[in-house]
Amino acid sequence: MLGLKLETDPRWIDVASENIEQILIDHAFCEQKAASNAISIIVQFPQYTDLVKDMTAICIEEMEHFGMVHEKLIERGLKLGFERKDHYVNDILKFLKKNISGTKECQFVNQMLFAAIIEARSCERFKILSEKLTDKDLKIFYRNLMESEARHYTTFLKYARKYATTIDVEKRWQDLLSFEGSLMRSYGTNETIHG
Repeated sequence: MLGLKLETDPRWIDVASENIEQILIDHAFCEQKAASNAISIIVQFPQYTDLVKDMTAICIEEMEHFGMVHEKLIERGLKLGFERKDHYVNDILKFLKKNISGTKECQFVNQMLFAAIIEARSCERFKILSEKLTDKDLKIFYRNLMESEARHYTTFLKYARKYATTIDVEKRWQDLLSFEGSLMRSYGTNETIHG
């Protein structure tokens, strides 16, 4: 369904399980950044009324998720801590910047595909957490979040396809999936949602 070319390294769940505090902190900031990205899309592309409506809903949902993750930290006697650099996200952005023509349409498609790939990988990771963690509370928690990530993933792809007129979105999406798959060969052993 997600189209990802390479599954997460099976060792990642062991790293995640042993470092659940770091996973939760990183996850909280991922939700905050997803909300910020939705706001940025609204600011940059206000001409698409349906997009603005859906990005508003995504922003609200992502901030609700941030609050939920923060509550999980508090329940465990933990604190949010500070945001860390997300190397996976930076690598995806670098790849997309190679395919930018400077047109507004190109920027739009890149932003939609960027968000879609992040949501797809998050969905895959949440599925792993929901199936493999021994903590029953977190298993249920991540199962519920996995479903919303899948919805977000399809929303971003839908808009890339809907509003692109001169860009081959399918080719660009397949190129991004291939790059992300090759990128994942060097990721999957860090205590982060995407790393």
